[in-house]
Amino acid sequence: MRTHFRVTAATALVLSVVLAGCGGGSESDSTARGPVTVTYWTWDEPKTVQPVADKFNATHDNVKVKVVKQADNPGTAANLRNVVASGKGVPCLVKSFGQVPGLVGEGLLSDVTDDVEPYVKKGVFNDASLLSAQAGGRYYSVPIGYQPSFLVINRKVYDQYGIAVPKTWDDLIEAGKKLKKHGIHVMNLAGEDPSTLENLVQQAGGSWFATEGDTWKVDFLSPESLKAADVIQRLVDNDLVANQTYMDRPALINYFDSGRMVSLPTQVWQLGNYELNYKKSLGDWEPVDLPQFKDAPSFTAPAHGTGLLVPKGCTHPKEAVEAAVWMSTTKEGIDASYQDDIKQYNWPGAVPDPSPWVDSAVPDKLFGDRKGEAKKVILKAVEGAKDTWLVGPNYTGVFAELQDQWAKVVTKKMTMRQALEHMQKFTVKDLKSKNINVEG
Repeated sequence: MRTHFRVTAATALVLSVVLAGCGGGSESDSTARGPVTVTYWTWDEPKTVQPVADKFNATHDNVKVKVVKQADNPGTAANLRNVVASGKGVPCLVKSFGQVPGLVGEGLLSDVTDDVEPYVKKGVFNDASLLSAQAGGRYYSVPIGYQPSFLVINRKVYDQYGIAVPKTWDDLIEAGKKLKKHGIHVMNLAGEDPSTLENLVQQAGGSWFATEGDTWKVDFLSPESLKAADVIQRLVDNDLVANQTYMDRPALINYFDSGRMVSLPTQVWQLGNYELNYKKSLGDWEPVDLPQFKDAPSFTAPAHGTGLLVPKGCTHPKEAVEAAVWMSTTKEGIDASYQDDIKQYNWPGAVPDPSPWVDSAVPDKLFGDRKGEAKKVILKAVEGAKDTWLVGPNYTGVFAELQDQWAKVVTKKMTMRQALEHMQKFTVKDLKSKNINVEG
């Protein structure tokens, strides 16, 4: 059973209350004749998007895609809010700059469920890609999927000290204790990025938000959340992790390359960056399965993805969905994304079987003679991908608060449990202040 469909119809009622006055979809032009233009806003480099749009345009007579380059994520968000408010010049596809429930709560998106579901029924998407495109059980964006998660370890250093590859998080902590004796950190937890905690909660099968009837239920202290917190706390308490910031990218890469930090939870899109920037450790790394909780019933990799947003005021939502589905799930569309300079395709995170495109995602030098292991690891992460992560309507503010708490945890100013207890109170209070029904 697809766990993401557990969101009830009553949840839609909740959102309808939240969204009172936001409307949705009534401006579509279902009588449009002849070619219509789907305007697509993205801050991606044109070389990654334009060839796909060109291929779509060359193979479709009635719908054309026009790519409009945006400066960046914040600029896209500001521009979209302005055009939706004015009702003029609204694009029909936008690269996602936030979580769908929050954007729906702002009244920025159109309900395109009726246009997306026929493709879902045809099986063009993998199950794990669907939940992140929804709010209240309805689609407001077109799934483009997730990046499979796995671990890369500096195998040269692991072997130097006779340490086995960790298969569980307990194994990784024990490896960290042995490496600590040699001045080496087993992982890095940047003080501004709590995504490791989020991913562990997802891997444990949890979510901080759920719905029941017309009520949001908040639980930062669930068994799954506390299981994730325990891993973080033991890493911190035993001084097993570094706290290198992501804000200074050159210093971060130099540190990873130094051999003083030896385990990186990662995704396929990052491999090319490692290969391009590592100077000392190329060939020393090995892709391995993401460590599991010791009592995990089956292999699981977190897989909360994203979608292409369909804004409120889009005049051709059906055609927008058609174009988005073609560009992200068809062989022609994916093949058109191939970039000669880096010899890679855009990762096809929404398709059920990405195996034809895996080899191009693995660089030549990073793993040395272990390169051949990567395909099996990546496809196992795809097979084990599960998305149980339901995002609340106030998650933008919740995440900012979590960042503050996380920084205190990794610097030992508070415990992970204390941070979660704070987040429970903060989140419930914030939802109540917005007149949203909440329990927790």
